[in-house]
Amino acid sequence: MDETSDTRQRLSNRIGEKQRDLQSYLGRERPRRTRLANISIVGSALAAAFTAGPAVGGTGFTDAVAAFFNLSDDSVVWRGLCLLAVIASIAAALATNFATSRSVADRVSAAETASAQLEGLQVALNFGRIEIDEAVKLYQQYATQVAFVEASPAR
Repeated sequence: MDETSDTRQRLSNRIGEKQRDLQSYLGRERPRRTRLANISIVGSALAAAFTAGPAVGGTGFTDAVAAFFNLSDDSVVWRGLCLLAVIASIAAALATNFATSRSVADRVSAAETASAQLEGLQVALNFGRIEIDEAVKLYQQYATQVAFVEASPAR
């Protein structure tokens, strides 16, 4: 194997390792992104739902709910719905802040983009459609976009 073929193979191996790291990262972070988004959406919707009855129906609504549950005082209904709305709202706020503070969606998008770019680079490299120097530059460019993705401990 000549030096160019050896260099091409080593770069190809490195691209493969980075691809595996990205796939591992995406396997962990995509579900987290989805979970946080769902908690935020459901929490916000529940907070709105818990406050909608009393807001629209007023005392007629709370009297009816108190009678349905055989409660002696409709203030228990107000307090209960307010407490549930607060809990749902806090859950939504926390999920939104966790997703935002860690830039989960942005990082997942960056990892997906880098993975696609590396796949294209790998194909071009394997079929000899790109010079080694150019391939190395592109690899470095793509890899730096996902510097937050840690290398597998097996390396």
